[in-house]
Amino acid sequence: MSGAGGARFEPDRLDDQAYLVEGDPSGMLRSVASAAAQVRAAYRSAVENGVARVGRDGRPRAIVVAGMGASALVGDVLEALCRYGSPVPVVTVRGHRLPGWVGAADLVIAVSRSGRTEETVAVTAEAVRRGCALVGAGAPDTPLSALVERAGGPYVPVGGATGVAGQPRATLWSLMVPPILAAAALGLVPAGESEFESVAKRLEDLAHRCRPSSESFINPGKTLAMDLAGTLPVIWGTSPLAAVAAHRLAARLSEDAGYPAIWGELPEAAHNQIVTLDGPLAGRDIFADPFADEPGEGTRLRLFLLRDVEEHPQVTRSRTAAVRMAEDRGVPVSEIPAEGVHPLDRFAALVGLCDYASVYLALGYGTDPASAAAATELQARISQ
Repeated sequence: MSGAGGARFEPDRLDDQAYLVEGDPSGMLRSVASAAAQVRAAYRSAVENGVARVGRDGRPRAIVVAGMGASALVGDVLEALCRYGSPVPVVTVRGHRLPGWVGAADLVIAVSRSGRTEETVAVTAEAVRRGCALVGAGAPDTPLSALVERAGGPYVPVGGATGVAGQPRATLWSLMVPPILAAAALGLVPAGESEFESVAKRLEDLAHRCRPSSESFINPGKTLAMDLAGTLPVIWGTSPLAAVAAHRLAARLSEDAGYPAIWGELPEAAHNQIVTLDGPLAGRDIFADPFADEPGEGTRLRLFLLRDVEEHPQVTRSRTAAVRMAEDRGVPVSEIPAEGVHPLDRFAALVGLCDYASVYLALGYGTDPASAAAATELQARISQ
């Protein structure tokens, strides 16, 4: 099964324990397995560093989360959690500048694993000048921590890990807990110790089920990787939170495996992306060459639905109809339900599984999941 650049996906690699160690020299699988520990450590650190004190002066007019990449995804999670029950809007800023309306009545939450992300530091400096309240999460003793602490805001240090364990995509849970606890202190979301412990237990269970020594036929992470291989994944979430998980999966596929994907949210995707089911990469017809192995001929769509129990009834109708349409056109469908009662628990169920699948997909193609040569080259070119 060939992919971009002629690489072949070899399913047998996923059950070759020696290869899984050799092909993952930086330990990305170990990093994914650390998610539960990240949740518990981040919760303790956020409490110890006084995140709860943001609630002492009452609620802000709005919350702005500044970040890039996985750090920005933290803002998307918070916005999804707050969208329908919070009187305070949440906005994520991916870039160098604050929106013009942001001012002293607002709370800016700055998130950067390195504490040095150019865009996030610039936005935080602007927030300080405008007199915004601040909360920060990231590496200690950095430009970001200095700005937040100078403004009198709580700053939660995120580990001292280096290498793959220090990459933003590998520390999502460490970065995500402090902003959510800040929102909980403001009375915007129900999230405390019991909720985060439930999330940690969910992630521990996934780590056990998706462990490298678990064979493919019973390992949901490896099974999902095999479903992804050789396809152009179209990944839809059926709720705001499930859509963030879809975005996360598409981003990790790019970073871990260099693998493209399309992501969207129902019902919006039913108004545009649904048309791809009639496009050139849709299902094969009876005259198609079954042995075609070129990306333009052999790669076909596969629809992945990340399902949330809180989906709107009309979204349920859209999802059901889309599945039938895909099947009628020969487009395979994978449905991944979000398990759990609390929204954070369900998000963990989706993201925990998808993170494993992305790393296993990379390893199946013989790709080091920690490699980021193109991103490194781009940053070097920008800095010249």
